Amino acid sequence: MEEISSPLMLGFLGSLAAGLMTAVGAAPVLAGRMPGQAFRDMSLGFAAGVMLAASFFSLIIPALDAAEVSYGAGPVPAAITCLSILIGMGAVHLMNEALPHEHFKLGREGPEAASLRRVWLFIIAITIHNFPEGLAVGVGFGAHGLSGGMPLAIGIGLQNAPEGLAVAVALLGEGYDRRRAWSIAALTGMVEPVGGAIGAGVISVAEPLLPWGLAFAAGAMLYVISHEIIPETHRRGHQNKATLGLAVGLVVMLFLDVWLA
Repeated sequence: MEEISSPLMLGFLGSLAAGLMTAVGAAPVLAGRMPGQAFRDMSLGFAAGVMLAASFFSLIIPALDAAEVSYGAGPVPAAITCLSILIGMGAVHLMNEALPHEHFKLGREGPEAASLRRVWLFIIAITIHNFPEGLAVGVGFGAHGLSGGMPLAIGIGLQNAPEGLAVAVALLGEGYDRRRAWSIAALTGMVEPVGGAIGAGVISVAEPLLPWGLAFAAGAMLYVISHEIIPETHRRGHQNKATLGLAVGLVVMLFLDVWLA
């Protein structure tokens, strides 16, 4: 029981459960049920809202609190949190630049992209996208155990479902059969427990890194929201539905964070 309740194991299992929701979200393609584009954009907007709320209420505010415990009131906790957010955003930006991958909107990029099979471009893109989410869940469990990680695991799991569906539908559009499209979409969520284990492990071992780790994870997620999800939801003219989805996702995550904390 002690082993299961350890922050490292909780971080791994929580992020694994969240990652598996990509498979749940992609399941409609197996049944041949294809939701319309407006619904998919609204669902991705919901995912953006969940991530936005999680970034602030489950990561940034606890980061400020943790820094204040270590350094006292004043400008230092705010400076540490702000710097960590920027480092987190910058780290994901560097991964975007360094790895050949494929955006939903922009198409192929990277010097070796032409020689890579399309499926691996998608997998790399979603790896970049999902890793910070697993990291955030792991940091939450590593920092505060169940009370800190459970809201994040549930919230990230909820927002993974529409992402899984988006990936599966995109692969269907490229000619993959339904079973293979679902399998690849499900596989993309399996990077999250890797990030979860890393996040929980680092925070558990190095307590002074807690405010840095929380804010770093928040910055990584904020970059993904701004760079990937919101542009995708708006590019087909469904801004109103996407904004509605974002609003609902934000308040759902806020409610979960307050209720489960």
